[in-house]
Amino acid sequence: MLSESQVAEYHERGATLVPDFLDRAEVSALLDEVEDAIRGNTLAEHDATRMEMEADQPPDGALVRRLYDPCSHYSGFVALSERDDILDCVEQLVGADIFFESSKLNMKLPRVGSVVEWHQDMAYGPTTNQGSVALLLYLDNTDRSNGCLQVLPGRHNGGVLDHSRDGYFQGMVTEEVDESTAVALEGPAGSLIFLHCMTPHSSIANTSDRPRRTAIWGYRAADSFPVLRAHDADNSVARLVRGRRLDYARFSEMELPVPRYHKPGESLYQIQERALLNQREGSEPDASPGRPS
Repeated sequence: MLSESQVAEYHERGATLVPDFLDRAEVSALLDEVEDAIRGNTLAEHDATRMEMEADQPPDGALVRRLYDPCSHYSGFVALSERDDILDCVEQLVGADIFFESSKLNMKLPRVGSVVEWHQDMAYGPTTNQGSVALLLYLDNTDRSNGCLQVLPGRHNGGVLDHSRDGYFQGMVTEEVDESTAVALEGPAGSLIFLHCMTPHSSIANTSDRPRRTAIWGYRAADSFPVLRAHDADNSVARLVRGRRLDYARFSEMELPVPRYHKPGESLYQIQERALLNQREGSEPDASPGRPS
């Protein structure tokens, strides 16, 4: 269970970090599963439905940028997403009826780990209310040098920031961001972060000689329903993990932009990279639906 102070920090700052939530042996077992999943894959030969490779490498390069949906495909991560001690904490934040939503594992490799620009999860995957939370598990000792998470504390109470340009979703905040209040969430391997869906967050490049592997997965209250356009595909990996499946939606009184896409299948890394390239070249902005960060 989260302490009263941790629950208060989550609601007041938009995030709370619990050091050493998992012990060394538990982290090691998850890393073994990661190594098994990525072994033998190259840029030229890999399953693009299961992983994303770093783009700037030769065809036989084996640098993996991200694993898709580990909490749906690999037994250790499935069990992680259904642990009672974790669901107890989530219940404190969003209520007793809980859906697992999605997952990914960002590798953040030494010297090449990709930047993630400022964004809010609610802008990427809007829901009828703010009853959703992302969890980030550090699988390595993590600090500023190897690209820890950064948040803007308290900004989750200020509404959804603009993530669009000329009407198209860019995968990152496109208005000016005051980074002077940013807080770096550093912690040892096994630390678990609970992140509010409205909290702006980012991570810088990994400039160290150490990896920063981080498992990220999300939950939503059962009365918090995804807002989809008619052509959007519903989430095929979502599943009830505690409580009841509810047949009604709770709506918050808030203005909620629904992202406009027109190219399928890319990750947020790729969407952000295209947006930055278009911004530098002054070309027409583009975006795509795909996988959130």
